Amino acid sequence: MFTGIIEELGELKKISKRGNVTLFEIQAKKILEGVFIDDSISVNGTCLTLIENKSGVLSFEVMPQTFNVTNLRTLKIKDKVNLERALKIGDRLSGHFVTGHIDSTGIIRRKNYINDNLCFEIAIPTKFMHYVLLQGSIAVDGISLTIVDKRSNTFTVYIIPHTLKNTTLGFKGPSDKVNIEFDILTKRANASI
Repeated sequence: MFTGIIEELGELKKISKRGNVTLFEIQAKKILEGVFIDDSISVNGTCLTLIENKSGVLSFEVMPQTFNVTNLRTLKIKDKVNLERALKIGDRLSGHFVTGHIDSTGIIRRKNYINDNLCFEIAIPTKFMHYVLLQGSIAVDGISLTIVDKRSNTFTVYIIPHTLKNTTLGFKGPSDKVNIEFDILTKRANASI
C-alpha cells in the first residue's frame, strides 16, 4: 500500500531478460533508508518487489502480465521513474490509498495551461469512466492527483509546480502513456456497476 506521494525520481540503468521475466535496475538515493530485500516499492505506480540492492541500484523482476499492462514496457535506459516506499502503519497518509495494482494505461491528450494552471487531459478506455469522480482521487504514474473535469473518455488533473518538478510529469507530454490506478474506495463503491 502506498500514498501516491512520490519520494524520488529514480533513473533506469539497465533492462534485461531472464526467461520471460524482465529485470529492471534503477538508481535511487533518497528512498534507500529502511529499504530491504523483499520490500514493495512503487515504480511509476506499479508495486514491484525489491530483489537486490547494489550500492543504490535497485533490482526488480517484472512478470509478463505486469510488463504488458503497464507503461513499464515503454521505458528506456536513462528514463526517470517515480519511486515511493510502501506505507508503514502509523505513517501520515498525505495522498490517498494506492495499491500499486495498475487498472489501465492512459494516454496524455493535452498538456496546457488553463487560467495559469497547468493541466493534463488524459484519455482512458470508456469502460473505466464510472471510476472517474469529480474531485475524487486518482493515481497517475503513482502520483496522487485530484480529478477536476471529465468527459466521455478523458479526465483532467491540475499539476502544481512542485509536483511537476519532482515527478515524471515534468518529462511527459501529449501521446505519452501513463499508468492509471483508480481510487480503491471509488472502485469498492462501484463494484456492482
